[in-house]
Amino acid sequence: MSPAADSAVDPQVGLTAPEVAERVARGEVNAVPDARSRSFGDIVKANTFTWFNGLIGTLWVIMLLVAPIQDSLFGFVIVANTAIGIIQEYRAARTLAKLAVLGEARPTVLRDGEAVSVAKDDVVLDDIVVLTVGDQLVVDGVILRSDGLEIDESLLTGEADPVDKAAGDQAMSGSFVVAGSGVYRATRVGAESFAGRLTEQAKDFNLTNSELRTAINGFIRAISFLLIPVGVLLLWSQFVRADLPFDEAVRGTIAGVVTMVPEGLVLLTSIAMAVSVIRLAQKRVLVQDMPAVEVLARVDTICADKTGTLTEPGMRVQKVVPLSHEMTTQDVGPVLGAVAASAASPNPTLQAVADEFSSPGWTVTGATPFSSARKWSAADFGAHGAWVLGAPEIVGAGAPEAVRQEADDLAGTGARVLLLAQAEHLPPADEPLTTLTPVALVSISQELRPDAAQTVSYFLDQDVTVKVISGDNAVTVGAIAQEAGVPGADHPVDARDLPDDPQDLAQPIEEANVFGRVTPLQKQQMVEALHLRDSTVAMTGDGVNDVLALKKADLGIAMGSGSGATRAVAQLVLLDDKWSVMPSVVAEGRRVLGNIERVSDVFLTKTAYSVVFSLFTGIFAVAFPFLPRHLTLVSALTIGIPGFFLALMPNTERFRPGFLRRVLLFAVPSGVICAASALVSYSVALWVGEPLLNAQSAACITLFIVAAGVLLMSARPLNAIRLGIVATMVAMFIAVLYIPFLSTFFAVSLGPERYSFVAIGAGLIGVVLVWLAALVTDRWRRPPSARTRPARTAARR
Repeated sequence: MSPAADSAVDPQVGLTAPEVAERVARGEVNAVPDARSRSFGDIVKANTFTWFNGLIGTLWVIMLLVAPIQDSLFGFVIVANTAIGIIQEYRAARTLAKLAVLGEARPTVLRDGEAVSVAKDDVVLDDIVVLTVGDQLVVDGVILRSDGLEIDESLLTGEADPVDKAAGDQAMSGSFVVAGSGVYRATRVGAESFAGRLTEQAKDFNLTNSELRTAINGFIRAISFLLIPVGVLLLWSQFVRADLPFDEAVRGTIAGVVTMVPEGLVLLTSIAMAVSVIRLAQKRVLVQDMPAVEVLARVDTICADKTGTLTEPGMRVQKVVPLSHEMTTQDVGPVLGAVAASAASPNPTLQAVADEFSSPGWTVTGATPFSSARKWSAADFGAHGAWVLGAPEIVGAGAPEAVRQEADDLAGTGARVLLLAQAEHLPPADEPLTTLTPVALVSISQELRPDAAQTVSYFLDQDVTVKVISGDNAVTVGAIAQEAGVPGADHPVDARDLPDDPQDLAQPIEEANVFGRVTPLQKQQMVEALHLRDSTVAMTGDGVNDVLALKKADLGIAMGSGSGATRAVAQLVLLDDKWSVMPSVVAEGRRVLGNIERVSDVFLTKTAYSVVFSLFTGIFAVAFPFLPRHLTLVSALTIGIPGFFLALMPNTERFRPGFLRRVLLFAVPSGVICAASALVSYSVALWVGEPLLNAQSAACITLFIVAAGVLLMSARPLNAIRLGIVATMVAMFIAVLYIPFLSTFFAVSLGPERYSFVAIGAGLIGVVLVWLAALVTDRWRRPPSARTRPARTAARR
């Protein structure tokens, strides 16, 4: 589309309505598919046409041909599971789509001479786009006007330093404005823009690309390698060695193979995460990346920006302290008003100054816009002089000790402090400040959020370290952090004294919790340093200076009122700007991951005992101990139905690495005990002369009793609801045993026959063995009672 771009568009007027309509008709719009979403058709396709659905579907068709419908129930379970997965994911997708409209950035464009805010998809070729600090560029273009415009392209190029942009320079979509303002003309939109091409390359949707899902898929892949050889062994032993009729041999083979696959576990994982997304949406939290739900549960360190996170949005000038007897507050007021008015897009601090002091209308002959890296801004007013306003440590580096002490005293109250100084000429943006005369200190009040202390207390109680990282004065940050209850706030660290290398930074960032005068690059380096100490880091922020750190953190959390660039790179967006919602957000992640581990115990226990059954049957060439309907019944009552409810219950345990190891430590011994108990019951029933069907019924009863014991152990810690779920499953199984229709349908019953006593006795012994095995494995599965890293413990004190 670049050749068709019209350079004759008036940059003062922009496109007219007819010109916009022409471009829309030609398809020259910024419509790019969202790489994080998929259509209803794609959702249906992804949930239906899976490898396991194909395998089990094929076996289901075969079973329908050779066995009664009762032995084909596993196929209907797959249909139901797939339908539930489609419905839940579609609900989550619709919820996210509605919230995304509220959270997305809306660029400002000039049309018919008026500045209007439009959706990013509504930007068209040749639109004149207005840029201010914090804006993310949504299309490629050429700069038409620059007022100290600096653009950060690090997310695209990896280059950390902002790039000065002048008229005629190219600008790429995906970059963001860190200083100054300007306008540019869209030359490439939609799929042809830089960001659009990246989106096209990332269109493969991954619902839960996470450590948890990777572990589950890895286990399933390992099991899948066993399916064919075990299936062949079963069919050969049943049909050739045991000399069973072909249809019975096929029925036993399919029963053994199908139960080895924990296909419902993947589905339940996706459902639990989708439900979590919906629950978070109800709290006005936008989840922009599904794996963020898992990361929520693993977070052990939260890095919070001070402004807008711990403090209320908005600021106001508290006092002005003149530093010269020659100037009074009345004399300083016009200068402050003029400096604030010189900024085309003032940040909240300059806006507070502008709100307090009106502009005298001085002509600006030159200006240097504020940037988070410089910590100052400047303006030249000709005959009225050149003035610099910024951080006292930077602007007043050569000032008398009394000035710096006065600034520290004001900062100690928790206020943001600025120093106004007069310069001989407008200082260049890329050179150190020199020959400045301090004129006045400006104190700007910031109020702690009412719920900040309670939120910090929650995280500390949950063994989550809270670190406050701010660009403000270290004393100011310390005062606010101390009021919020952050440990170590009485010893804030000035980041200007810290090393640049993440390796050298790791020790000081772990020992301290409060940092001031942190540059955007240092925020990113601090997150990298925490990663070197194996921390899982969440970073919260709202300003453009937080973008790099949000991108580098394991979990980036943006405020809904924050800059467009910040919201674009974050995985979570707090739409109502309430940091107090974070405890419930973290609790939601822990609930999902803790419960998935809980239900994984029973799913993989089923896989373990199924493998044992298949190998036993194949090696010893006996009839398979169960009818397929038996395994469907036991799986539904001890895994599928209770697993669904357990996956949605409260759980506060923080997710820890080693998920698969812990699950296998429980599942393998439990599965072996289940199989051994059922096989003993089956073998004894045959030995005492019971017919095959009675022996299979005995094995089914024993397996259910032991599997119910496994369910009870995996549901710990027990409460009334969890006990009620297990008791309901037992009652349902008893109903199957004694309701004639159900007993006949599932071919299982319990009467005065000898095999019934054997079945119950073997089952109860199996439950005791599962309990003893759990006592042993719990010692290896139990979370550590305290952190072992002394440095972090010291930091928390």
